[in-house]
Amino acid sequence: MKWIIGLMSLCFSLSVLAFPTSLAHKYGTIEIDRQPSRVVIVGHLDQDDVLSFAVKPLAIRDWYGNQPFAVWPWAQTLLGDSKPVILDARILDYEAIAALKPDIIIGVSSAMNEKEYLKLNAIAPTLAPPAGYEDWTIPWNIRHLIIGKALGYQALAEQHIQSLQQKLTQAKSAHPEFKNKTASVAFYYNKQPGAYATKDLRSGFLMDLGFVIPPEIDQIAGDAFYASFSEERLDILDNDIVVWLASQETIESASTSVFRKRMPFYKNKKEYFTGDLVGGAFSFFSYLSIQYLLDEMLPEMSKITK
Repeated sequence: MKWIIGLMSLCFSLSVLAFPTSLAHKYGTIEIDRQPSRVVIVGHLDQDDVLSFAVKPLAIRDWYGNQPFAVWPWAQTLLGDSKPVILDARILDYEAIAALKPDIIIGVSSAMNEKEYLKLNAIAPTLAPPAGYEDWTIPWNIRHLIIGKALGYQALAEQHIQSLQQKLTQAKSAHPEFKNKTASVAFYYNKQPGAYATKDLRSGFLMDLGFVIPPEIDQIAGDAFYASFSEERLDILDNDIVVWLASQETIESASTSVFRKRMPFYKNKKEYFTGDLVGGAFSFFSYLSIQYLLDEMLPEMSKITK
């Protein structure tokens, strides 16, 4: 992709270093004496941000998807021939991390607890999630800027953010058919349907494009970032468009649901199933994957909502 090639050029030409530096996070402050070169990632989504600065991590924490070296297609060009160690999604291997002798451990998009943080920080300076956000709800631009600062690329991070925000604004203007249309990002988990609340990044993306998330979803979700409900309440999803985050479970459960086939959104063909790659980009919701979403997702959503 042309935009990836351009991004790689920017990474080398616009680096601005500012060390020593310190960054606050939910468990304290990280002190970084010099620009890190040996980077270990324990955040489930942070590889996209790290790679966007042309930094090749020593290790990446896998999440899901069985992608080569836990890097999805929108970022694979930036990984190049590098072969990072893959860390387990659930259990951190502290000995394996220590053996890599990292300069910094990045876990901005992790749900690490304080005990895990202290173990990691004893190995190398560790960048934990920022304070003030629930797990998995850190906005893409905040995540990108924090990681950019830690790696010495604050100016480039700010340029990335400004550029992508302009693209999002342009996308909204180019699709007036999205304005004030109701939408939901839905899923099945353990055979139970659900939808993401407005605090979730995926719903936030639809809102940035002009869609409105039904308030009932937030009411059911309460303090959580998603709402679960019974099949009998699939009418909650009776919107102008239903975006199904199409895991295999979601596809199987939705296809066999008698209640779904009674819904107007089904009868009127107002559903969009993301597929594996778009679903992955939607869930990562990073500086790199959002650009992939704009290319792949918007044309299909436009057809449904016109």
